[in-house]
This record gives sequence, C-alpha cells and structure tokens, in this order.
Amino acid sequence: MDFSFFKKTLFLLVLTPVFLNAQYTDVINSNRPGRAVSAYAVGKNVVQAEAGLFYEQQDNVDLNSDSNIFGTDMALRYGLFFEELEINWEGSFMKQNINYPDFGIEGKLADFSRNRLGVKYLVYDPYKNPERNKPNLYSWRANNLFQWKNLIPAVSLYGGVNFVLGDNPFYPGEPTTSYRGAVATQSRLSPRFVLISNVAYDRIGTDFPEWRYALSLSHALRDPRWSIFFEGQGISGDRYSDVILRTGVARLLSPDFQVDLHMGSGFKNDPSRLFVVLGASYRLDFHKDSFKTIDPMSSGNSNGKIKRNSNKKKSKKRKKKNKDEIDF
Repeated sequence: MDFSFFKKTLFLLVLTPVFLNAQYTDVINSNRPGRAVSAYAVGKNVVQAEAGLFYEQQDNVDLNSDSNIFGTDMALRYGLFFEELEINWEGSFMKQNINYPDFGIEGKLADFSRNRLGVKYLVYDPYKNPERNKPNLYSWRANNLFQWKNLIPAVSLYGGVNFVLGDNPFYPGEPTTSYRGAVATQSRLSPRFVLISNVAYDRIGTDFPEWRYALSLSHALRDPRWSIFFEGQGISGDRYSDVILRTGVARLLSPDFQVDLHMGSGFKNDPSRLFVVLGASYRLDFHKDSFKTIDPMSSGNSNGKIKRNSNKKKSKKRKKKNKDEIDF
C-alpha cells in the first residue's frame, strides 16, 4: 500500500489550513487516546465511533482492599447542522472485583461510571482568518518552528447531562440527572505539536460536584501515521480527588480508521491506580464540501454584482461616446 497519501495530507493540514472547510479534515479527528477532548468538531454529517478496552488495578491503603477492573470506554460523535457543532454521547461501563483480605470479603460492582450526552460548539477558530495564517512560501523555518501566535487557541464550549440510571453502585444516592459545563482549547504549536486543554465543572446539581482539568500534548513522528501523547488530568471534589498521568501512541491505518494504546497511573494511594487501555476510532464520512463562490470582479467589501453593473454602464458610455465620434 502506498502511504504517500498520508504524508501529503499531513502537509496540507499543517501548512495550508486556510484551504480547509472549517474544521473538517480528510483524516479522522479522534479524541483518543486520553481523556482531553479536541476543541474541534468532527465535521458536518460525519458519524464517528471511538471505543477502548481497559484493565485497571486499584489498591486502597486506608481500606486495605484491592480491586481488578475491566471495562470499556465508548463515544459516539456526530456533526450536526454546522461545521462548528457536534453532539456526542460518552460512556464507560466497568466491572469491579473488590477483595477485603482482612475480613475475607469479596464483592462485585458493575455499572456505568460515565454516561453522558452533550453538545460542543466551536466559538473561536484562529485559522478562519486566511490572511493571518498564510504559509510563508519563502521560509521553511517560519512554517515549522514555534511562533508566539501559535499559542492563540481554538476555543469551544460544552454543555452536557450525566445520567445515573437505576441503583448505580458507583454513585449511590445521586439524582438521575446532573450537569456538566466545560471549555476546551486547542493550539497548534508547530506542525508536529498540538496542545489541548480542558476545564470542566462536573456533576452539577449533586452533593458532590467536581472540578476536572486536563492538559494534553501530542507529537506527530516522522512517519505521520504515528503519534505519541502525554497527558495530565486533575480531579478535585469532596468524594474523589487525584492527579492522573497518561502516555501512549496512536497509529493511523487509513484516513477513517485509527488504533491506539496508552497507560497511566494516579498519584494517591486511597486508592492507587494503574491501568492500560487499547482503543480504536472509526468514522463514516458523509461530509460534503460547500464552496463559496468568489466573484473575480469584486474587491474588498464591494459587491461584485454592483461592480459588474457599474462596469457595464461605463462600457456602454464608452461605446456610445466612440459611436458619436465616428458619426460626427
């Protein structure tokens, strides 16, 4: 298989963003691996599925317990109405086997630890200004090294609803619905580095709301089908607080299919956490480009049609004048 397509696509993405239709790209735009989400939507009429299988080992020093957890992360994303708008569902279903050796007790818990429906909208995109982001045709250095303007991020707003259905052992006593608000930013530091940040206030309307933040740095390798990432996530709440670090790799198998592998751990010992995740992302691309017709006769803020009419009038006047001169 000839993979030169991927290299050409990467070149177009990083050097000529002004030619892209808003945020749609020819290559899948996945939130995996990790938990930090992109500021950009998947693109109008794009259906995207992202899923992962995980195993986690937890040990709680205070309770003298240990747990084995198996589960799956899932997400469905759809670009609706506009390039900037996305609706999504995110879920995590897990089975936890808990052992209390001091008491000879074993227990099993199974349910959704995350079950959320949300909407994301891109409110600011620095790459929408074609003049500001034109590539420098005379300097490779200017296009490929860090510039201060690269810190200016794309910004999106998110609003979502958490669902706790039935007797969920992970959220005892919580109401059926609670809410989440978030801000996501994304900066292209250079053609190979992308920085994403998320800040969220989660489980609003419950007795245990949480602040969550994430900072993720991705790096494309020389072979653009491969990328690595490093991520830090913080959780602050009365029920649970921790700092979690993740790192991993993603591999593009086709323009619409990506696989990934990452691992991570927490900093606390109540409980301590160590996990590994294997995932994949796939999209069904029904996107259609919409092109704006540019009138070659128009200039600046002038209306092209008006200008053409004006030119026609001038042309008629010139013809009439020439005719009068000939008749005379």
